[in-house]
Amino acid sequence: MAIRLPRIVSAKKVPKGYFAVYVGENQKRFVIPVSFLNQPSFQDLLDLSEEEFGYSHPTGGLRIPCDEDIFLDVTSRLN
Repeated sequence: MAIRLPRIVSAKKVPKGYFAVYVGENQKRFVIPVSFLNQPSFQDLLDLSEEEFGYSHPTGGLRIPCDEDIFLDVTSRLN
């Protein structure tokens, strides 16, 4: 069963107002709106990233160390 999230875009180029994150063990790429940065539940994911990786992300992208299912669940509830 696929979950369709209209605010999460899969694209090579990042549109204005969005940014890319890499999630999970396979580092699946998601392009999400910058408005998520203001959401407390997304800030919790960013805190996990800081604890795990600090501010060094050698791949050039922001990595979030959680399962894709958790990431999709959190982001599906954001405005």
